[in-house]
Amino acid sequence: MKKKRKLIIIGVGIFILFLIIIFVVSSPKQTIKRETKLESRDLRMEFRVAGGVTSRNMIPIKSPIPGRIEKILVNEGDAVKKGQIIFWISSTERAAMIDAARAVGEAEFKRWQGIYKPTPIVAPMNGFIIRREKEPGQTITQAEAVLRMSDDLIVSVNIDETDFRYIKIGDKVKMFLDAYPNQYFEGIIEHVSYDSANINNVIVYEVRIKPLKKPEVFRSGMTATTIITADSKNEALSVPNVFITDKDGKKTVMVKMGNTRNPEFKIREVKTGISDGKYTEILSGLKPDEVVVSLNQKTKGKNKSLVTKK
Repeated sequence: MKKKRKLIIIGVGIFILFLIIIFVVSSPKQTIKRETKLESRDLRMEFRVAGGVTSRNMIPIKSPIPGRIEKILVNEGDAVKKGQIIFWISSTERAAMIDAARAVGEAEFKRWQGIYKPTPIVAPMNGFIIRREKEPGQTITQAEAVLRMSDDLIVSVNIDETDFRYIKIGDKVKMFLDAYPNQYFEGIIEHVSYDSANINNVIVYEVRIKPLKKPEVFRSGMTATTIITADSKNEALSVPNVFITDKDGKKTVMVKMGNTRNPEFKIREVKTGISDGKYTEILSGLKPDEVVVSLNQKTKGKNKSLVTKK
């Protein structure tokens, strides 16, 4: 009987040991996928807005009299000064008289050219020619533009009203042309519209940006993308966004507690600040020497997730 009882006890012990092994093997293991600590970084919160290159002021140059264009002295891209003669036009009467004199002979033609001179048309402002719409010899009316002038090329974008608070006159922005995505240039906000527009049921405001140094390839009508800094902070204590969980409006991180060989993991609620899309500033809830982790599996047993505030 003693021998039989001993065998039963041994058998029960082996069975219990077997159950323990099965439980340990089948239980989900807590393995750390990644870990980090608070790190000081310079953060920039930016957003992109598509816009276009346009003239700050564009003026069509027309003739005050109907007639025939005799000579155009400028081409597209030429810089001109206010008061500079840019083309000559003969009135309808002069054109008819000159043509009649030409039919009589060269001497008569030259005589009437000296007596009845064409009318000069001058540039109304400093700027450059962005379009040449007519050519010498064409007859025009007073309503037709011969040339189009621009005082300067700027970038115009429409800012959603929800981002309006980030826009200030004098702020610098970074831009690139969609045709040249690897060539960045800086600009400065020079005007913010006081009147809104409704585009696709979205209230927007026009913002004009003056390039500090215009690219040689700058052309009116080009698509430009602006990168506007909404907020920035230097040396902000932050962690990568992948360690932060947002649930029910609360931001939490998983903190490693205890010793290295047998750590515990607890969910800690934190208060966050500025984010650049990759890293987020931690304002409170985490100490610089604490380790934040992401786990391969959810915690169980004594390490069950527990939200704590600090």
